[in-house]
Amino acid sequence: MKKKIHPTYYPDARVTCACGNTFTVGATVKEINVELCSACHPFYTGKQKLVDTARRVEKFEARLKKKDEKSASRKGKAVKRAKRAKAKTKGAKK
Repeated sequence: MKKKIHPTYYPDARVTCACGNTFTVGATVKEINVELCSACHPFYTGKQKLVDTARRVEKFEARLKKKDEKSASRKGKAVKRAKRAKAKTKGAKK
């Protein structure tokens, strides 16, 4: 390995979570601050926890609602074809 090109390795780097949990790991920085850890992450705890940074959750829910409203107002091909066929038969009977 070349000398003086690799970062310094700290075998006892301290990780601090927003929930207050702290533990040590090996890393290239002395301290790491995280928002979620295994003690508070929904996958490991089984509890739903929404971390809303910059209204991302609200924006996603609004987008989802808008999509559902749009798809509810949309008609399928079969409905459109039936309507068109019905209009043609009415026009032909006159």
